[in-house]
Amino acid sequence: MPTGVSIIDFEPAHRAAFETLNNELDYEWITRYFYIEGADRKPVENPQQYIVERGGHILMAECDGKIVGTCALVKEHDCVYELARLAVAPKAQRRGIGWALGQAMLGKARQLGAHRVEVLTISTLLPALKLYDKLGFRAASLMPEQPGDVRMVLDL
Repeated sequence: MPTGVSIIDFEPAHRAAFETLNNELDYEWITRYFYIEGADRKPVENPQQYIVERGGHILMAECDGKIVGTCALVKEHDCVYELARLAVAPKAQRRGIGWALGQAMLGKARQLGAHRVEVLTISTLLPALKLYDKLGFRAASLMPEQPGDVRMVLDL
């Protein structure tokens, strides 16, 4: 765990921080690689309803009283979850916070009875690909109509 960083469960009071960390207007890399619209905006704007209440989970990374990162576990079906919305504020990057969030979320996935966790991303996000590889994810075939061009899976 990075020094001074705590990984905590999402609470409704964290909604604004979750949205800010996932908002394409605040972080240039999202607009460079992604476009969030329509149905994709709903979980960002109302994570309690669209992620937590549907059997998923959200973790937040806190440092010096400020939320600096987040990660969601979205229930897809049965015992399959998607690791999604992993974001770390630019000023807090390169401190191991993404790794800590990923590790904690995989532990949560096991607690929830997940048999598989999937990640959808794009091939140009090399730091993300390295992180997912380090967490144990392996390349898998992309399913029709999935966003991105890379699908990785981890069987638990």
